Amino acid sequence: MRRAADHWWTESKKLAKLTGPILVAQLTQMLMSVVDTVMAGQVSAVDLAAVSVGGSIWVPSTLIVLGLALALAPIISHFDGAQKQHKIANITQQGFYTALIGSLACVVVILAAPLILNAMQVEDAFRTITLEYLFYLLWAIPALVIYMVLRNFCEGLSHTMPSLVIGVIGLLVNIPANYILIYGKFGAPELGGAGCGVATAIVLWVMALGLLLYVLLAKRFKPIALFKQWYRPDWDDIWYTLRIGFPISTSMFFEVSLFAAAALVIAPLGATVVASHQIALNISSLVYMVPLSLSMAVTLRVGFALGAGNPANAMLSHKLATFYGMTFAGVNGLIMYLGGAWLAGLYTNDQAVIQLAATLMGLAAIFTLSDTFQAVAMGTLRGYKDTKVVMFITFLSYWPLGLTVGILLSLTDVIVPAIGAAGMWIGFIVGLSCAAVLLTWRLKVISQRYDREHHLDANGGADKEPA
Repeated sequence: MRRAADHWWTESKKLAKLTGPILVAQLTQMLMSVVDTVMAGQVSAVDLAAVSVGGSIWVPSTLIVLGLALALAPIISHFDGAQKQHKIANITQQGFYTALIGSLACVVVILAAPLILNAMQVEDAFRTITLEYLFYLLWAIPALVIYMVLRNFCEGLSHTMPSLVIGVIGLLVNIPANYILIYGKFGAPELGGAGCGVATAIVLWVMALGLLLYVLLAKRFKPIALFKQWYRPDWDDIWYTLRIGFPISTSMFFEVSLFAAAALVIAPLGATVVASHQIALNISSLVYMVPLSLSMAVTLRVGFALGAGNPANAMLSHKLATFYGMTFAGVNGLIMYLGGAWLAGLYTNDQAVIQLAATLMGLAAIFTLSDTFQAVAMGTLRGYKDTKVVMFITFLSYWPLGLTVGILLSLTDVIVPAIGAAGMWIGFIVGLSCAAVLLTWRLKVISQRYDREHHLDANGGADKEPA
């Protein structure tokens, strides 16, 4: 019994060591968005709106790059666990090729932005600032590819501290860059909201080059010899990475688009409802950074354990991540339920907004539990490199189920008399709870199948890896 407890404690420490830096890195990214919004808002409402709409085009367009890069983490962690470090340099370089292919989608979306804005029939000043903001971000796409691939290279080797350090550096660069370029300080042109695009491009290049320099100089990466030899594109490896990464990108898109669609659904209900919804969503998003970071960390631990031929430890990592995540979600859910009005009061003095936001945060307390459970299960499945079925599960749970229930409850009397924004949050709960159940079922199927195959082929023949 004591030996088992020691094992749990050892694994818990390893999980925490990975999660902490990832959490800080995720929070710095969120804070950069907050800084952009606040500083653009100081110029004018038009600049604020342009940055907001520009961001809503930019962020979804990057998901394909993020998903393809995230596929590298479990692949590399499998190699690391299996003591096959000699394969890591090649697959990482193939990851660069794969992410570059994915980045073409970013370019296409941004170049299509004029058509999107024309369809929205926005005013000329708004349109000009938004397009300038997005044009500057075009120059950030290569940096995004470099940074995301190298970040997942480091994290795949269970080294998450660079994510923290580079994230903090990015935030520290972002603030003065915004100040100089938005307001035209120190002889720079006054670009207004469009300056956020230039600042973001600068920040991404600083982060990419900083991480590249670290990878080149760090002693721990010398045995990998990442750039000692340059490998040609290997279409088998690229296709292998695409098969894992594209479903990750698609699953992320389904989740992001669910919340975007929800905002559009409740928009006709008025400013008070929209403001209350946004406050509850903002607080929930902040809380979600912990289960998201746990999810990313458990992917690494599961991948390493499976590569080392230790499936039992993979499931131990999942159970511990679920326990810690649900404990955190329970505490925060209680805070949101009991202190919703106080939290909403930090955003506004409008009592109508505060009261409705408090109600929504009561529902968010339940939403947080479902979200945490499904996030950890999804991270574990990525560690198993099982992403295709996850894509279908998230689509069915978020859209045909979650969004449909939300619309019916919010705007119609089909189920009960329309209950406004609360109905959409109940839809969130239904969708995410369904995802949690189905992903847990899928994990049980995959883990049992892996155990059988591993038992039949102790040399790992059932666990296909790229050449």
